Amino acid sequence: MGKWDANKKIKRDSLLNTSFELFTSQGINQTSISDIVKKAGVAKGTFYLYFKDKYDIRNRLIARKSNQLFSSAYEGLIHKKDIVTAEDKVIFMMKHILMELNKEPKLLTLIYKDLSWALFKEVVSSVNDEEDQDLLTIIETMFEESEVKYRNHEVMMFLIVEMVSSSGYSSIVYKQPMPIEEMVIELESAVRGIMRTYEIK
Repeated sequence: MGKWDANKKIKRDSLLNTSFELFTSQGINQTSISDIVKKAGVAKGTFYLYFKDKYDIRNRLIARKSNQLFSSAYEGLIHKKDIVTAEDKVIFMMKHILMELNKEPKLLTLIYKDLSWALFKEVVSSVNDEEDQDLLTIIETMFEESEVKYRNHEVMMFLIVEMVSSSGYSSIVYKQPMPIEEMVIELESAVRGIMRTYEIK
């Protein structure tokens, strides 16, 4: 990476990090582009070199943070040689991601409304960040390599992500209907039920 590219990455990362801090502390509606560039210490024109508007930078943040959550879970999964089925892999990653969100509720408040399979797929597909893993390919490969085959596995993952994200949010933020440590047990049972419904017998 050349010096120009390195400087470009530093400025973009500074804008992303500053936006995350402001969006999670005062909300996206109360945060202006002027607030972001002032805190990041860059000119407003620099913002528009990388992002169209504050909703564009929010989408990039959601993609990056979601990618980091998934990547962390996937890295953990790689070291678990005893987890071999697609069902067990999905359960492991679900638990890992929920526990990470439980440790960082600010992140949960940012991505909650956009933590859906459809929006996640759209955002990740439209953001080409060199640092990010190709999550959609990883998921596709996981199902292709699975001994158990699933019909409409994209629909299946949509249902799972929607259920886990909304239930996880209520459990982490409001402790309802139970704390997340108890909720993951219920979610594991529900996710296994959904996946078995989609198995091709």
